[in-house]
Amino acid sequence: MQTPVQVFFVLLPHSLALDWAGPAEALRMANQCLEQQGRPPAFKLHFTGPVAEVPTSVGLRVTGLEPLPQAWPMPSWVVLIGQPGDEVRLDDAPGRALVHWLQGLRLQADRQELVAICAGAVVAGLAGLLAGRHATTHHAHLEELRRKASGCEVVSNRLFVQDGPVWTSAGVTTGIDLMLHRISVRCGPALAAEVAQNLALALRRGPDDPELSPFLLHRNHLHPGLHRVQDAVSREPQRPWTVPAMASLAATSPRHLTRLFEQHAGVAPSHYLRGLRLALAEAALAAGHPVARAAELAGFSSDVQLRRSWQATGRAATPRALRTAAREPRANR
Repeated sequence: MQTPVQVFFVLLPHSLALDWAGPAEALRMANQCLEQQGRPPAFKLHFTGPVAEVPTSVGLRVTGLEPLPQAWPMPSWVVLIGQPGDEVRLDDAPGRALVHWLQGLRLQADRQELVAICAGAVVAGLAGLLAGRHATTHHAHLEELRRKASGCEVVSNRLFVQDGPVWTSAGVTTGIDLMLHRISVRCGPALAAEVAQNLALALRRGPDDPELSPFLLHRNHLHPGLHRVQDAVSREPQRPWTVPAMASLAATSPRHLTRLFEQHAGVAPSHYLRGLRLALAEAALAAGHPVARAAELAGFSSDVQLRRSWQATGRAATPRALRTAAREPRANR
């Protein structure tokens, strides 16, 4: 069982409300989905800052903020938030206190990580946390980040960027994109897709992904019955699913379910299931499993069925070639 991540949202006076509220809601919903599945929460949320009460960008005052932590549970994420205006200024007492505190962080992947949303990257840069790293920020702050983040390689035109234990996003709603990606990595793409649908959010691509994961495709609709089917299938693609079994979850007929899939998801139910199973098989092959074992783990009846499905979708490499490529680096170490 994974230890929950302790997530510390750091709020300065006038922090942009959407920069922290959106990502925080995504994490809360992830915990809610896990609870509904009988699983423990994956995230523990904290709201902290150099002062106990701050006004936000929309005028709402947030009170009862925890003091900036001096002892760190592991794993933990520190989430830095942007502020309104053309330039980030940290020359008041709360800003100086935050910079001093940030300079004491000891960032390490899977232990203590930094998540900077929007102009929060500039805050990180002013504290010296982006030296020698790639990072991005809101397009209006890119030049400011180049000036203020010594030694940082600033990347433009990206939703978000990861460099080791540091994650930066382009701003505002991309903070939700980033948090969905982090939920996907920690809890699985099916859960991230479920959270995105609860947010009624059209999922976008990750930092370097050439295309959306099959677990995230065909979900940009608002049909509740179809989402119920897709949630169940994506949680357990290995089950011996049939169209009638899927239809029973939506309380409809197999023929009508097929029409719903084609109308709202743009794909047949069998093709949707095949895409999920191929994604699982590909992950198993990349981990070095034999083709027959990858087929079993993904829910295919045999390695022959896996190969036929693989060929039908036009994948370039064969399953055996993918498994061989995955094993070569290990043999050369």
